[in-house]
Amino acid sequence: MIAASVSDYRELARRRLPPFLFEYIDGGAFAEVTLKRNIADLEAVTLRQRVLRDVSSIDLSTELFGQHLALPLGLAPIGLAGMNARRGECQAVRASEKAGVPFTLSTVSACSIEEVAAAATRPFWFQLYIIRDRDFMRDMMERARLAGCNTLVFTVDMPVPGTRYRDYHSGLAGSPGLWGAIRRTLQGAMHPGWAWDVGVCGRPHSLGNVAPVLKGKSGIEDFFAWMRDNFDPSISWNDLDFIRSEWDGPLIIKGIMDPDDAREAVKLGADGIVVSNHGGRQLDGAPSTARALPAIADAVGNDLTVLADGGIRSGLDVVRMLALGAQGVLLGRAWVQALGARGEAGIDHVLQLIAAEMRVAMALCGARNITQLNREILTDLERV
Repeated sequence: MIAASVSDYRELARRRLPPFLFEYIDGGAFAEVTLKRNIADLEAVTLRQRVLRDVSSIDLSTELFGQHLALPLGLAPIGLAGMNARRGECQAVRASEKAGVPFTLSTVSACSIEEVAAAATRPFWFQLYIIRDRDFMRDMMERARLAGCNTLVFTVDMPVPGTRYRDYHSGLAGSPGLWGAIRRTLQGAMHPGWAWDVGVCGRPHSLGNVAPVLKGKSGIEDFFAWMRDNFDPSISWNDLDFIRSEWDGPLIIKGIMDPDDAREAVKLGADGIVVSNHGGRQLDGAPSTARALPAIADAVGNDLTVLADGGIRSGLDVVRMLALGAQGVLLGRAWVQALGARGEAGIDHVLQLIAAEMRVAMALCGARNITQLNREILTDLERV
């Protein structure tokens, strides 16, 4: 299959990955209503086509958090991403560097901070969850600092894990013990390319950053048990003061879907927020990020940098998100499906496709640079 679009990589990943991995990166919570809204509402944003505007030179670059970026985007944190290709997060950070965009490493990555830092030549971002054990969080922030991470992305929309039916159907969740391991092994055996690349050549199989607290346990069920037991539903905005005091670099709060929460992030002293519903993987029935974004951007104005994710499947979608009020976007499924399909080369190609699609969309909207992507290029904001 020839990959001509970002969405083509979804099908390539489906063919190559065992079901328990593909469904994990592709699925959402409950009936996946919000997952579908993220895509449909963003596709429904219509753009104002302009002509004779001299678009012979188009500049996609921007600056976010003091960093010059070739594109107004970054790679979002994805848990277990490294299981989709051999040492997957290391491949992803190399691809991001070639494209001139930041990579965000998840707390629950397959490769540790130190391993990814060894594969990188420039600083990358690190994502941290709300964890009951504050000493663990402090330790993670210190490891991130020592590894040269310059930006912390703090995820706040996961006080409890969402319920994802696909994970139960595929055998990733709800299949503890020997039977679950056998089921996943059989799925892997049916996908020999992945089994050789990751199962055989991709060892060690562990969650690099949380391996010490798992105390030698490395099974999928051990990971999910640790997640359930250690996320902290009692945390409040007041508790985030210690994050701001412990981290002296740019701090981004990820998981904002309400203007009042965005204002709280400003009070905290955050440098940025990510308007995000966790890709539709947490509260099913929540609005899409495309619908939530304009009001949030208006609420904070220039007090901090607004990023957004959710439903972005093309360069055209990037243009739409920027027009709705984001200053940058985070790609999630787009890059991890490309990784699962073709590794680092797949991510390279996806980022090239997005850049090319952005250039076409901007040219036809009469926009020559990122600053011109605003609500002036929209025709029906009231539908969003």
